[in-house]
Amino acid sequence: MKDLTPDRTDPMPTRLRRPGLPAGRPRTRLLAAAAAVLAASALVLSGCSSSASGPVNSSAPASGSAISAERCAQNKAAGTINYITGYQYQASASILDVLAAKQLGYFDALCLDVKIQPGTGDTAANAQLVAAGTAQLTDLGGDADLLRSRANGVDVTGIATYGQVPIATLMTMPSITDLKQLDGTTLGQKGQLPPEIQTMLVDAGVDLGSITQVVVGYDPTILPRGQVQSLTGYKSNEPLTLKADGTNVTQWNPEDYGIPGTFGTVAANPAFIEANPTATEDFLRASLHAYDYCLTNAAECVGYAGALSGAGYDVDHNVQVWQTETGLVTKSQPAGTPVGSLNPDLMAKEITFLVSSGVLPTAPDPAKATDSSFVKAIYNGTDLIWPAP
Repeated sequence: MKDLTPDRTDPMPTRLRRPGLPAGRPRTRLLAAAAAVLAASALVLSGCSSSASGPVNSSAPASGSAISAERCAQNKAAGTINYITGYQYQASASILDVLAAKQLGYFDALCLDVKIQPGTGDTAANAQLVAAGTAQLTDLGGDADLLRSRANGVDVTGIATYGQVPIATLMTMPSITDLKQLDGTTLGQKGQLPPEIQTMLVDAGVDLGSITQVVVGYDPTILPRGQVQSLTGYKSNEPLTLKADGTNVTQWNPEDYGIPGTFGTVAANPAFIEANPTATEDFLRASLHAYDYCLTNAAECVGYAGALSGAGYDVDHNVQVWQTETGLVTKSQPAGTPVGSLNPDLMAKEITFLVSSGVLPTAPDPAKATDSSFVKAIYNGTDLIWPAP
């Protein structure tokens, strides 16, 4: 496979959700290296002393502005909850809302001590860190990453999923009106062709063997420059960059071909969530409360991420990232279900797809991979219960 990555170091993307690695790849050295990097770069966000619901009184009974003394004590007993982001401080669903929950004081309001560490984008390494207890929670690219980690023997549990649709897309110039026109052309990808894209191409009748696949960097302008005739990416990243440059592209999306997928999966350490059910519930509660807040205060919430990232963070672009992803979440959410809820029917379809496409060696038991009780506990129907009862 050719490599079109420039010799110079490409600027890292503002928004990148990597699909993870195939089952069976050894992770031991990577885990040690990732743990060292995270230990060196861990950043504790400076929390506020009060939340939008008011300051905490840990001895107060349950009310509209504070949780009960008993629940507060239970949450404090959980100790520090280390959360690793999927990729840096990108404005993605399941990342930005956690950052905002910290800055808005929502974790404080529920007596939670949350430390947030920026991840490198390697979801497989993040899952191993959580399984090892180095962290308690992390954001993964989607349910497929959760299932692949478990197929590798990594013991993590999925407790929430935001997007019920694939995040991956294939971009071409508008002159391509039929995917079969890609026969004999060059396709750019980030080191691995996402299985959703591969299946979409095959189902569309493309001769995949005739396509030259090249590994590319993170500059999507290689598509309009003609270096590649198709380019994999993420709906909330590369298409936005090209549009901002005035370049119109066609997006070919797996869901239009009946291919399932998810994004924004929250994975947890099984021993931690078993020992600390109220803290787990309230981590999700605070995050999803911030999610609701950020829906109408996007610029403010993205500003928190920008302040953490420092110079070079494109706030305007990341507002579009957040709005694109939350739009996908809203559009894909099954009627009558709340944001973050696990979808067993969709997971079953995704498992079937992943096995048939060779991503998973065998079909795992979704009941052993997930625990839906935490999301169910924090909602009354589709209304988030805030604060905790």
